[in-house]
Amino acid sequence: MRYYIFLLFSLLISGPALADNFIVDRVYHPYVLPFEREVEWRLMSRQNDDGNLLQQRYSFGHALSERTILEAYIVGSRDEQGDFGASSYELEFRWMLTEQGQYWADWGMLFEIEKEHASNDWSAKSGVLTEKEFGRFSLTTNVFLVYEWGDNIASEFEGEFKMKYRYRWIPEIQPAIEFYAAEDYVGAGPGFMGIKRFPASRQLKWEVAFITGFNGDNKDHTLRMALEYEF
Repeated sequence: MRYYIFLLFSLLISGPALADNFIVDRVYHPYVLPFEREVEWRLMSRQNDDGNLLQQRYSFGHALSERTILEAYIVGSRDEQGDFGASSYELEFRWMLTEQGQYWADWGMLFEIEKEHASNDWSAKSGVLTEKEFGRFSLTTNVFLVYEWGDNIASEFEGEFKMKYRYRWIPEIQPAIEFYAAEDYVGAGPGFMGIKRFPASRQLKWEVAFITGFNGDNKDHTLRMALEYEF
């Protein structure tokens, strides 16, 4: 336990420069169901001194094997004129490295590439996903390295850190505390998630969290929500 906490804070403190365009989003778990298919919707609404940023993601995923899954995303955002439309496209590959409970923690990896809709700007992300259970509690962490390049952004490496500490009360309702870190952003707040299982290995997952930023702004609040159906 002490080694695990030390590792997390070492990665946070000594990692690369963290992203200044960081978006509060889901904390990824390292698990993949064998040959699953899924559809997902996510919403992020951030209100700060500069106004309100609204973003939604729509995705479809299909497992390539018992331990890997590929997902395609369309990302929509509201522009300065208040119009909502496509802003970028993403491909995401997740790989479950270990079986659940096989080692002291469960491990996975994530690889992602994103292209902006209206410009030749790209980003590539790779990272390590971990989850460790302590009785009825679970600690989930994501550590990412991001590289950005394109016509309108400087080519540079960045990093991200996310963490969720969750109480597995009942499958349908699991309260949590979430933490996010980026160069100009540190935020934390309460969250809830749950899962409803159906016959034939189908299941519906839901998440909601309210994250407060601690960046010196008078107001910086983010509401995030997600619905995911696996079949």
